[in-house]
Amino acid sequence: MTVDKLQAVRSITFFQGLPEEKLARIAGIAVVKRYEKGEVLFEADILAHGFYAPVTGRVKIYRTSPSGKEHILHVFGPGEAFGEVPVFEGRTFPAHAQALDPCEALFFPRRDFEEMIRKDPDIAMKMMAMLSQKLRLLVNKIDDLSLKEAPARVASYLLLLRSSQDADTFRLDLPKGQIAFYLGTIQETLSRIFKRLTDEGIIAIEGREITILDRERLETLAGEGR
Repeated sequence: MTVDKLQAVRSITFFQGLPEEKLARIAGIAVVKRYEKGEVLFEADILAHGFYAPVTGRVKIYRTSPSGKEHILHVFGPGEAFGEVPVFEGRTFPAHAQALDPCEALFFPRRDFEEMIRKDPDIAMKMMAMLSQKLRLLVNKIDDLSLKEAPARVASYLLLLRSSQDADTFRLDLPKGQIAFYLGTIQETLSRIFKRLTDEGIIAIEGREITILDRERLETLAGEGR
């Protein structure tokens, strides 16, 4: 399937609010890249030569410890850009990126993008605003991981999935082992928390499908553990 680059650029949060002629200019430098499930987009500590935005599929950003343990930092889907900070710093990527699904992504080469924002400060200002928003999200995640107990982190994660899919019944977006890494816990602990929430009638689980039965109690749990 041929990717409509202009339509894809319009959907990227990073660029929302820019006039059509600027979006067309951005689309003009974008390169469509395709990845199979499990394929690596880039590895940590290599020079950041550009940034990405999925059009279809999802990409996980993760680090690995010396022992080989994986820790997922974030999962990006269509309309979300990633890898832009090290590009602007002229430094290396701080983590690995891997396709969770068959994925099409727009790639924005660093050199072409830098030239564009030098000529058009409006684009640079818009990106500064979006980088500030990303920083707030990162601070919130650090807050959740450092101050909340594991049940509260799991409850917050389920509410986030519910909000993103706008339904009380939804599928988990990652395997349980990867969700555990993302939330800073282990799979056995995650399974115990899911069982507790099920036994208490807060959620129902069928395979990877979750149904929130009592959102008020789940929201209360999400606010605990501080």
